[in-house]
Amino acid sequence: MLRMPSCLLKLTRVVLSHKPWALFILIFIFVSFAYIKLHLGIWEDLKSRGHPYGLSDEISCAHYVPSSLNIAAGPSPSTGNVFFVETSEQTTPSYLFSCSVESAARAHPRSRVTVLMKGVAKGNTSLSKHWAFSLLSCFPNVEIQPLDLTELFSGTPLAQWYLWPLRHWEPHYFAVLSDACRIVLMWKFGGIYLDTDFIVLKNLQNLTNALGIQSEDVLNGAFLSFKPKHEFMELCMQDFVQNYNGWVWGRQGPELLTRVFKKWCSLRTIKSMSCKGVSALAPEAVYPIPWQDWKKLFEAVSALELHKLLEHTYAVHIWNKLSHGTKLEIPSQALLAQLYSQFCPATYAKMKQD
Repeated sequence: MLRMPSCLLKLTRVVLSHKPWALFILIFIFVSFAYIKLHLGIWEDLKSRGHPYGLSDEISCAHYVPSSLNIAAGPSPSTGNVFFVETSEQTTPSYLFSCSVESAARAHPRSRVTVLMKGVAKGNTSLSKHWAFSLLSCFPNVEIQPLDLTELFSGTPLAQWYLWPLRHWEPHYFAVLSDACRIVLMWKFGGIYLDTDFIVLKNLQNLTNALGIQSEDVLNGAFLSFKPKHEFMELCMQDFVQNYNGWVWGRQGPELLTRVFKKWCSLRTIKSMSCKGVSALAPEAVYPIPWQDWKKLFEAVSALELHKLLEHTYAVHIWNKLSHGTKLEIPSQALLAQLYSQFCPATYAKMKQD
């Protein structure tokens, strides 16, 4: 007959003589043991998954980003950053988001392309392995960073504005927050800011202290390029707070930039020009397709038409707020499909695969 080990015999006697305390101790030991095993299991699982920005099984840098792409050396510290901002908690980028960042990385191989995302907590080591993060990690000049809004706005007129507790109840909160981020980024750090619904065709670094005309008498901040601490951006921050109205769509964005530029240049109407060192670029530079004609992005165009359309264009704004629900045939001769194919081929290959 098997004999019970002496340690278990002693434990049994203790349990029988001090039932309540012994039961509590046994439960505590069991729960602690289970917690340690669970913690170790999760840790081992995380280690086995690798770095959160690592490639998932279906993404291969060699396949999606040819070695001939001349960005192996990474960004140069002497060139300005290219910024993208995501002010919502979104951490599942769309094809267009991926294309925007990829096209910017390809067009600016010596610049750091920084994607600031509010959904990426500071020090986060468990970002979901979404295909877009895996694909973009193939580009050595792309960085995904947390968006710390309190830190970003500190030392600017927008610091107090942001801390108002009821701010997030406003109807256009995320759009207004994005408007705030871009002007502060340009003032603090300088460089280039782009919305995540741009497809970049050419290097934008030679466009300094510039913004684009969206349509007649309206400037848009979806593209901005400024040197740090520029007075124009400082005036934009002041106007943002002094004339704030978060309940009117566009008031803190296109309307603000238009107001400030008209004062800056003493103008009544906006026109393509350079004034006191700040340039208002003609619509074809970054807004070749007017927002009213956004459906043209989904219409077929010939190679010759595409060449003519983009001859004087640096980047194409896709107007995602209007176009996001429209189905795009891949492959096709639609203008947008051709832009994907030529300027963000890695994202385009993933689209075709899916």
